[in-house]
Amino acid sequence: MDGRIRSNIHTGTQVDIVLKEDQKTGKLTAGIVKDILTNSASHPHGIKVRLSDGRVGRVKHIKG
Repeated sequence: MDGRIRSNIHTGTQVDIVLKEDQKTGKLTAGIVKDILTNSASHPHGIKVRLSDGRVGRVKHIKG
């Protein structure tokens, strides 16, 4: 599913995100969504979320 659409992402969803410091390399970090930080319905670079471990980044892939 598309990580640029807010309605595709829910609390508890498993996702792959790109952390701010990994934007140049594109390295993905897996985790579970705790909070959705982007208020708009979509974002061209991915919806910004906070994972259950506290890390923040933009969603690139939704696992389930």
